[in-house]
Amino acid sequence: MSAGVVLKLGSIPHEVEVNITTRDALFQAVRDRFVAQRGFALATVNLDHLAKLPADCAFLKAYRAHDLVVADGRPVVWLSRLARQPLELMPGSDMIIPLCHICAEMAVPIALVGSSDAALEGASRALKIQVPGLQIRYLHAPPYGFDPNSAQADAIYNALNASGAGLCFVALGAPKQELFAARGREMAPSVGFASIGAGLDFLSGHQVRAPKIMRMFALEWLWRALQSPARMVPRYAKCFAILPELAVQAWRQR
Repeated sequence: MSAGVVLKLGSIPHEVEVNITTRDALFQAVRDRFVAQRGFALATVNLDHLAKLPADCAFLKAYRAHDLVVADGRPVVWLSRLARQPLELMPGSDMIIPLCHICAEMAVPIALVGSSDAALEGASRALKIQVPGLQIRYLHAPPYGFDPNSAQADAIYNALNASGAGLCFVALGAPKQELFAARGREMAPSVGFASIGAGLDFLSGHQVRAPKIMRMFALEWLWRALQSPARMVPRYAKCFAILPELAVQAWRQR
């Protein structure tokens, strides 16, 4: 990772390092990369990722290959405070518009990869309205079962290189988006990759994000669990199960 370690998260030996503390620091790092025409991979770590890492060596390796790692989720922020190394909350969905403003200001074209064709078209329209002057050069929604290590992925990297895009928002879900971004550092070294989960679906209206009041009170997880209980309840159960160990680890970093 390019920046200094701020906080280590996860069970040893599967821990990952968070190295960006604030939005201002993130935006400056991205600007610097654009000026130098150097690519990067940006990950937003949350409890779901930390629960998956010990069981997925490829995911762990990909995470450690990321240049910029920020805190996504209130529990990660709370853990950072427990460690007396506070981090600012930076969900991937909230980073899309600010990063696009930077791209418009610096004349850096963007690309959107993931989700569905309809969601990409809707997100593209929304971004052009909210960010005047933004250039969107490439849209691609891989089919179900997409493999980030496949020839199909190689074709996407080649298209990104040819498009001139300087930033690619990746909405494939974990761990695929992080695997795709990490490999992209080699296959498309001048492109920045930002993993954003359901961010494009929120922008296009294909998914409804939790109301702002629920997000203010750290209840977005409850909203998502109610929307899709069969999928989300087991996921959150695994997340809550690892919290005690993470809290002990954070305390030791004080």
